[in-house]
Amino acid sequence: MNDRTAIPVQPLSETVDENYANAFQNAGAADKYAHVTYAPGSYAWHINRRQRAYLRGLIRRSFPDVRPTLHDFACGTGRAIRNVDGLVWAAHGYDTSPEMLAKAAELGTAARLHTVATGGPVPEPAATAGPALVTMFRLLLNVDDDVRERALAFAAKALPSAETGLLVVENHGHRRSLRHLRSGRHAGRRWFAELSHAQVTGLLRRHGFEVLARRAFSMLTPGWYERPLLRRPARAADGLACRLPGSAAWAVNVVYVARRAG
Repeated sequence: MNDRTAIPVQPLSETVDENYANAFQNAGAADKYAHVTYAPGSYAWHINRRQRAYLRGLIRRSFPDVRPTLHDFACGTGRAIRNVDGLVWAAHGYDTSPEMLAKAAELGTAARLHTVATGGPVPEPAATAGPALVTMFRLLLNVDDDVRERALAFAAKALPSAETGLLVVENHGHRRSLRHLRSGRHAGRRWFAELSHAQVTGLLRRHGFEVLARRAFSMLTPGWYERPLLRRPARAADGLACRLPGSAAWAVNVVYVARRAG
């Protein structure tokens, strides 16, 4: 059954990547991520609210007879795990930052939390029985190709066949979106990467996954949400636009649902 008590962090590896991982290797960064980036009413908060509703519906539709085990790779402060609370048999969160995992435990994330390395052998998913759901939120965009490939290799281990479950991956910087209009101004900045649908689907295919669905979660950029006169109409319009057929083709934030091919 689903253990609703946060379990102390379980180390699976001793080495930590010296690049991307270091951005979150302190308690201040973890606290800011949890309470500023995702502050109530913020751009990220609204996207997360839409994603939460979608993910919970996806689990109910895709696993009607038995609750899956969740493997959330790059789980950070445990936001995605908490989003599906009560709908999974058990949950495991994996991250390179002990500080982020400590924040996840502090926030009451009901999961076994594992520290992993970004280098060396691909981490082993925790041993589980029954179907699995693997999630990756806010990971692929700002890491290098080696980390992306390693993350998908982990997913392939957790989902060895089409019958074993689903993979849910987020691209929070789609290249063909309004966000791209700012690319020249932010060129070279660490946190302004872009990924196209072709890049994401290519990555998935290299690891034996086929895309079942794409879903939009924001058509607008944060600035629309931050302007006082535009805030409320922008949020309402954005939520409506994301429900339109084909909106994922132009969305800023896109989630892909995939399974192993064959």
